[in-house]
Amino acid sequence: MVIGVRQFRWPDYDAVAELWNSAGRDVLSRHELETKLLRNPQLFLVAEADDTVVGVVLGTYDGRRGWILRLAVDPTHRRHGIATRLIGELEQRFTALGCPRVNLLVLPEDDGALRFWQALGYLPFPDILCSKPMDTPR
Repeated sequence: MVIGVRQFRWPDYDAVAELWNSAGRDVLSRHELETKLLRNPQLFLVAEADDTVVGVVLGTYDGRRGWILRLAVDPTHRRHGIATRLIGELEQRFTALGCPRVNLLVLPEDDGALRFWQALGYLPFPDILCSKPMDTPR
């Protein structure tokens, strides 16, 4: 299976909403997404296999900190490295923006998610925050 990662396009919205639903995530409305995409459209990524959206991640950057939000992979396509590919591409984009640190939230009872993020170098902080410093170009 060949997986491609690219920036979100509006024709992807319905497939992304369906994916968020199937993964148990809240769906952002079109209006909410429009507002978010005014700042960092390049940080909203989808993974495709055979022209089908199989993964998605939403990143934000406020000029000080990056955030990883709403990572989801289609349940039938998990364990193929899709989430890792999405995060790798998102991290490259954060670095290109000069982002010094990326944060994300993990629910304390989600041991699998915590292990996933720790394997990618994210360190837990008190409560449910994980954070990773980014290498920035000098």
